[in-house]
Amino acid sequence: MQSVPEEWREDGRTGETADGTTTSRRRGEPEEKGGGAAAEETLMMELSRLVQKTVKESSWWERRGVDCSILAAAFVGLPPAFLLLGSSHFLWFSAGVLLMGVAHAVITVKGTHLASHGALSESQAWAKFWAVFFIEICGSFSARAGVQGHIKMHHAHTNVIGLGDSSVWKVPFLPRSVYLFVAPLAVPVITPLVALAHLRGHSAVLVARTVVMVTLGLYSQYWLLMNVSGFTSPLSALLCMLVCRAMFSVPYIHVNIFQHIGLPMFSPTRRPKRIYQMTHGVLNLPRNPLLDWMFGHSLINCHVEHHLFPFLSDNMCLKVKPVVSKYLTEKQLPYQEDGYLSRLQLFFDRYQELMVFAPPITELVGVQ
Repeated sequence: MQSVPEEWREDGRTGETADGTTTSRRRGEPEEKGGGAAAEETLMMELSRLVQKTVKESSWWERRGVDCSILAAAFVGLPPAFLLLGSSHFLWFSAGVLLMGVAHAVITVKGTHLASHGALSESQAWAKFWAVFFIEICGSFSARAGVQGHIKMHHAHTNVIGLGDSSVWKVPFLPRSVYLFVAPLAVPVITPLVALAHLRGHSAVLVARTVVMVTLGLYSQYWLLMNVSGFTSPLSALLCMLVCRAMFSVPYIHVNIFQHIGLPMFSPTRRPKRIYQMTHGVLNLPRNPLLDWMFGHSLINCHVEHHLFPFLSDNMCLKVKPVVSKYLTEKQLPYQEDGYLSRLQLFFDRYQELMVFAPPITELVGVQ
């Protein structure tokens, strides 16, 4: 049990800007007019200025170019993957499966995540286009539901019970070995089904667009396997699609639960201020060349930075990482890091506690 001090609780009125900065004002206090310098600045505002300074000094290549190039490389890898899948030689065919699986992971994890945050373009119109393209066509999910669930719930209410507590990833009736190592392989099948469930109650236009886009993405890969790779059986083409799409679904599920569940959880009525909420409720995994490239730094080794500044690209999260870690250390705030295997061992040993039972809270406490 870890209690969060009273002075960290948000008993004033708070507002959050698009870049993650926070402003606060006590109830009954007038708004500052022209005398902002005299007001005591919050830790979040101070850290935001340091990060914004780094962002302004960065080139377009650093802000967006690096990540766009990685996504472009994934798309460039698709034609040779389809051609290799048409080979009768086992090694070449296996290389095609691997290349297709890696490209799919980059596009559907890194691409959809960046697109959901609008981190691929400064234009709102292009940001909406990329969200639909990556989330619906490539990721087989609803763009509206994805943004709603990830941005407006998970990020806005990180580790807040009943809102952004990552309980969406829990499947209590599954045994730990099945959940951790077998069930994730069904993610490619479950994802479009969950997307359809999220469309209930929405306008006919939105439903039609999502169904058409998801169908377009799935059928395009199937058609290419049949007509370019030369698959003769529809079943074998569908099986190949499943294998390629599920190739990295196990670490994908692991990453999503390792970095929040098992950390302090907060009451929706007594949550801490943003900087304490994120530093206590988010954890970074160590650098991993494969996962960093496929999933993106913001999901692996810069998750703390990503939750503090969610509209930064993966490469910018990596660039501001030294600034953020140094600042939090100097202010004696948590900067939580743990290894992938260490978290896996923790979840395997304490599966019932972490993934089955609800985390007990009393007012504002965290459970470890």
